[in-house]
Amino acid sequence: MGKVREGEIVNFIGQNIQKFHKARLESLLKLKLDLVLKRKNPYLFKAKNIATAQDLVKSVLDAYLSSQEEGVFGGFLEELAIFICEKVYRGRKSSAEGIDLEFEKGSARYIVAIKSGPNWGNSRQISKMREDFVRAKRVLRTNARAANILAVNGCCYGIDDVPDKGDYLKLCGQRFWTFISGCDSLYTKIIEPLGFQARVKNDQFMKEYSKVINKFTIQFAKNYCSSSGEIHWNKLVKFNSGKKTNLDAEW
Repeated sequence: MGKVREGEIVNFIGQNIQKFHKARLESLLKLKLDLVLKRKNPYLFKAKNIATAQDLVKSVLDAYLSSQEEGVFGGFLEELAIFICEKVYRGRKSSAEGIDLEFEKGSARYIVAIKSGPNWGNSRQISKMREDFVRAKRVLRTNARAANILAVNGCCYGIDDVPDKGDYLKLCGQRFWTFISGCDSLYTKIIEPLGFQARVKNDQFMKEYSKVINKFTIQFAKNYCSSSGEIHWNKLVKFNSGKKTNLDAEW
């Protein structure tokens, strides 16, 4: 068992968190209003009694960006977990489908699927993960040295107090970070370095965000508001959900 120094973690986060900020900004700058409106539920925003173009644009944009950021940041946390496990247990990025991390600890070989939080998937997605675990175990067991193989769904945050799922372990939050590092307090130690240059990066983001809000509001008002200033909900719903071809006429 090796050891990862706190300074190494701080340096890794400082260098790699920039990718998150860059991807976040790039995602914002390449957005088109039509794309955002297509991806979000117009019925929800009507039900929330949103009445102004700017409020609707902001709500739709924030919801879209939030889902994008979750994905990008989840990728960063996966890289951080693999880096830490590599230092401590010689962990490595797995080449098996659906498996993110492999390492040996004690007499066991672990295959790990890393997710952001505990509520990451529906029943079909969880079944797919189970299938990936079975497939990876079958391949690994062709090696006589890899007899005791344990599958783990590691979640970077959250709590699940019933980790034993029968055919795999689900380790969330503190349990997961302790599992890959051997350090019971690691889950709190990584939070502070994540703020590296966060204020500067967020100021840059908010400057561009304000521009996008203004630009999208003008476009939305032009395309989806009446001459009296009311939102044309029927027009918006037709754009979001209306038929674009006559294919269904055959049914």
